Amino acid sequence: MDTNKGAGERTVGNGDTTRETLVENGKNKVHIECKYCSSRILNAGMCQFVQTEYTLPALERDDSAQDPKDNVENVTDFWCVEDIYTFENIGFSNTVGKAKYLACADCDRGPVGWHSLETKKSFVALSRVRHL
Repeated sequence: MDTNKGAGERTVGNGDTTRETLVENGKNKVHIECKYCSSRILNAGMCQFVQTEYTLPALERDDSAQDPKDNVENVTDFWCVEDIYTFENIGFSNTVGKAKYLACADCDRGPVGWHSLETKKSFVALSRVRHL
């Protein structure tokens, strides 16, 4: 969700970073890494910033939730990766519907995003990774 912050600045991901600090010419301006183990996921300039809504399983499971639908998060800010071989480090889940979830290949934390089996594009949630 984007919110106005000031003169032309808009927050992205989890709201603590402005788009201007992360995006240059539509691509990631900085390296992207796992927020848990610091493993590099993508190098700078390798993916496009896109806004599309997708529901991902929550990073932290809430065992008190009575409905499994309560353990999800709607995410809108993503890095779009055209080719899976662009990743420095990423793991893929088993197929779920028409997608696979993405996780850190080193620590298995995630999902950090999803991969479309139809378009062959991958989407990494800005709020679920660290930007350097």
